[in-house]
Amino acid sequence: MKRAIRRFADRPLEPAHLERILEAGRRSGSSKNLQRWSFVVCTDHEHLGELAKVGPWAGHLAGAAVAIALITPDPRGPEAPLSILFDLGQAAASMMLVAWELAIGSVPATVYDEPLARKLLGYPPDQYCEYLLSFGYPANPTDLTRPLRSGGRTARSEIVHEERW
Repeated sequence: MKRAIRRFADRPLEPAHLERILEAGRRSGSSKNLQRWSFVVCTDHEHLGELAKVGPWAGHLAGAAVAIALITPDPRGPEAPLSILFDLGQAAASMMLVAWELAIGSVPATVYDEPLARKLLGYPPDQYCEYLLSFGYPANPTDLTRPLRSGGRTARSEIVHEERW
């Protein structure tokens, strides 16, 4: 089971690992195959520290080996279908699951200060960044396999229905 990892070892990702993560995002499902996304890859420690200021819960970006900003046309724009966010979710999930297979931890960060994200990442005015993903080898590798905590999720019997509600 994938876990959110927020504390990372101080070492870069293997280039082949980063390539596999990016390829998973690029090849993920997309409504009508429109692929309305771009990824900005950030590895500079100073830049990661600046990106950690885009939201109140984005501090983990400062310690990551890599942050990947997920860029799309503005999903709130007058001509933007909601499928943009669905597609972005698929791309993010694909990247995070491939990372998990490679023993790389990850966690998303929501952008609260979009003007700051735009300034730091330099994407065009018709684009938008809602999320960044942080990636890195876990500071504590046992975090990848620690047992699940009881009570952390709603019971299956409360959310799964057969044939009809």
